[in-house]
Amino acid sequence: MPFPDAKILDQRDPLAHLRDRFALPDGLIYLDGNSLGALPKSVVERMQTVVGTEWGHDLITSWNKHDWIDLPRRVAAKIAPLIGAEPGSVIVADSTSVNIFKLLAVALAERSERKVILTEQGNFPTDVYVAGGIARLMGRGHEVRLATADALAEATTEEVAVVMLTEVNYRTGARLDMPALTRRAHEAGALIIWDLCHSAGAVPVDLAAAGADFAVGCGYKFLNGGPGAPAFAYVAPQHQGGLRQPLQGWLGHEAPFEFAPDYRPAEGVDALRAGTPPILSMSALDAALDAYDGVDMHAVKAKADALFDLFVREVEAQPPSLEILTPREAERRGSQISLRHPEAYAVMQSLIARGVIGDFRQPDIIRLGLTPLYLRYADVQRAAEILGEVMRSGEWDRADYKRRAKVV
Repeated sequence: MPFPDAKILDQRDPLAHLRDRFALPDGLIYLDGNSLGALPKSVVERMQTVVGTEWGHDLITSWNKHDWIDLPRRVAAKIAPLIGAEPGSVIVADSTSVNIFKLLAVALAERSERKVILTEQGNFPTDVYVAGGIARLMGRGHEVRLATADALAEATTEEVAVVMLTEVNYRTGARLDMPALTRRAHEAGALIIWDLCHSAGAVPVDLAAAGADFAVGCGYKFLNGGPGAPAFAYVAPQHQGGLRQPLQGWLGHEAPFEFAPDYRPAEGVDALRAGTPPILSMSALDAALDAYDGVDMHAVKAKADALFDLFVREVEAQPPSLEILTPREAERRGSQISLRHPEAYAVMQSLIARGVIGDFRQPDIIRLGLTPLYLRYADVQRAAEILGEVMRSGEWDRADYKRRAKVV
C-alpha cells in the first residue's frame, strides 16, 4: 500500500489553520510539545500588556483593576472543558508535584482506615516520590505499592486507600483505561487521582463521565503555557464539601483579606489555593489556552492518530533497527511515539543537529511528541525520513552526540 501523500493530507486537514496561532522557528520540525509546548502568538502580546501596562503602569492596583486575584479561576474555566470537568471543579495553582501532595492528603484523610497508595510501576517519578514522602510524613504505616499496567485492576484491593495513576505514560505513550480503572477503584472502596500531564490538550478526557475523584495536570506541555507554567487540580463535586488540605496558605482562606488569626478554608476548590498566584506565568497560560478556541478534542486525537500511522509507515520502511514501544491501537495511546534503540540518546542528538527536535528518556527511548495543533503531515513525514537517513548512515555514532547534557 503506498504511503499517503503528506501534501494532500495537509490540504485536507481541518486543523491546518491552527498552526497560524503559533510562533514556530523556520527550519525546525518540533516534536517535543509533549515536554514543552510551542509558543502561541497570543502569549507574546498578552505578556507585553501584563508587564508593560498592568504591572508597569497600574502596579498594585491591577489586583483589582485587572482582577489578578481571580485569574486562577478564569484560567481553570478554560481548562475544565478540555478535561471534561464540571464547572467550578478546577483550580489553577502551584505545580503538579504540590497539587499531588495536596490531593493525596485529602484522599488519605477520606480513607483514613486504609494505608496503601497504589500506583503504576514506571509512573512518572515525581508522582511516586510525592506518594512516598507523604506516606513517611503521616507516620502511620502507610505504604506505596506498585503494579504493572496490566495488573492494576487486580492490585486494587480493599487495603488500598488511593489509586494514583497517570493516564498517558510519559515514557511509552501508553494510555490507561480511565473509566474501567476508576470503576474498579470505587468497587474496592478506594478513591482515585488521575495525572493528566500527558493527556490535557492531547486527547479527549472526560473526568466527570469517568467518575474520577481527583486529577492534576501541568500547563506547559500540550497546553503550551510556557516553561514552568502553573498546574491545575480537579476535585469532583461530591468531594468539595468541607474540603481541607494541609498547605493552609492565606489565599486558601475563605476571607484572605480579613487577615484573621484562625484558618477557615474557602469553599470548594478554592480551598486548594495556598500562596499568591504567579501572575506573569499564569497570564501566559491564560493566553495560550486561547489556541484551543473552537477546537474539537476528538478531531485533535484523530489527527494525532493519523500522524502516528504516517510516522510508523515511514519508520517501518527503514532498516529494522528501531523498536516501536507505543501501542498501535489508537485507543491505547496518547499523542506521542516512543522508539527504543541502545544508543537512543546519541540518535536523538543527531536528529536535533538535523533540525528535528524531540527528546530522550532513560534508558533507551527516543520520544517524539505528535502535537496536532501545529504539526503538519509533511513535518512528520520529513522527520521520519531524516530518522531513516540517520540510522542508515550511522551518523549518530559520534562521541559528541553521546556526551550527556544536564537536561536530557
